[in-house]
This record gives sequence, structure tokens and C-alpha cells, in this order.
Amino acid sequence: MTKNKFIPYKIANFSSEELIKKSKKYFQEINKRRSVRDFSNRDVPKEVIENIIKTAGSAPSGAHKQPWTFCVISDAKLKSEIRKLAEKEEYENYHGRMSDSWKADLQHFGTDHIKEFLEVAPFLIVVFKKVYDLDEDENKSQNYYVNESAGIAVGFLIAAIHQAGLVTLTHTPSPMKFLQKALGRPKNEKAFLLLPVGYPSKDCIVPDLERKKLEEISFWF
Repeated sequence: MTKNKFIPYKIANFSSEELIKKSKKYFQEINKRRSVRDFSNRDVPKEVIENIIKTAGSAPSGAHKQPWTFCVISDAKLKSEIRKLAEKEEYENYHGRMSDSWKADLQHFGTDHIKEFLEVAPFLIVVFKKVYDLDEDENKSQNYYVNESAGIAVGFLIAAIHQAGLVTLTHTPSPMKFLQKALGRPKNEKAFLLLPVGYPSKDCIVPDLERKKLEEISFWF
């Protein structure tokens, strides 16, 4: 059996007081994060998006297979085409696919099948999960815990977007097969999430929501 190469891992040795301070500060910052549907078309430096994606790519994954691809769209014509295709699917959702209870749960968000933000936001990031890998000869190799790995990477991505001072929305115009075709992705990749990224508009508003309290989401044994 081949022995893998290991390297020393070092992390700052903070005191208990420092840990509490750092964890509280991060919570207070990330707790400001909100899903946004009102975007500005203000330009965002490409390097910011690159750094955000590199952060997402640092997420853990099953057997370190890194089963994800991040497609970044800034071309206005392609964004317009994606909006048209997404709204077609969303129209079907709001006019038949969704249950009445589902639509009722969405009412306080004020959403419908119109997705203007797909054209307004300066960048769209489409996250694809790689169900399996393909080499140059089309030979398959297995990936592991693909949904879990892609989900963790998206969590890193969203946190990095917020940390950079930008906003996003996790958009799922299901089914999302049209994204694979529109972006010419290979057969082993399946669209996982579509995220517009940019600054909020000057008149941006978000629902006044409350998050569940600690005692509602955690149990200590």
C-alpha cells in the first residue's frame, strides 16, 4: 500500500477568551447575511469572484475528489438567455408544479416566476456537481458523497460572498437541465445551484424574518 504524504498542520493556539471573542464576532457578522433579490448592476472586480471561488474550492469533499465546477457568467446575452430559460421553468412551477402549501409558504417573500436579478446582477455563478469524473478517454471514476460535498462548498461560497461585502441568492429554477445545455457542460456534471452575485440595489429590501433560537436548533448531551 502506498503511503500518502502528510505535512504538519498548525493553527493559532488561542485562549478560551479569544476563541469566544472570535466566534462571537464571526456569528454577528454572518448573521447579517440575507438572501437578496434586488441587485445593482455595479461592477465587481473579477479578482473578487476568483477569490470567492477559491474559497469554495477549499471545502472538504468525499475522498478529496472535489466533485464541483463553478461556471461564472458575466456576458449580458448569455445572462438574458439563462433568465428566459429559468423563467420558463419557474412559470411551470408557480402554475402547476408547486403545491398550494408550498406557494403559501413563499407568499411572505413576495416572489413569482419573474427573475429580473438574473440579468441585473453583474455575475451569475452556476455550481455543478460532478456525479462522476471522466478522463480524456471518457473512462469513468467514482466520486463519493457528491451532494454533501457540493453542499458544503456552496456554504463556503455563500459565506465568502458575504465576507467580501457582496450579496447573493440561492436560486433553484428546477429542473435545471437547461443550464447544462446552455453552458455546454459535460454529461457527468449536473446543475446544483444558480447564484447571482453583486451589490444590493440602493432601494433593496428584504423580508423581516427571525431565525430560530439556539435552543430550537441544538441539543446538548
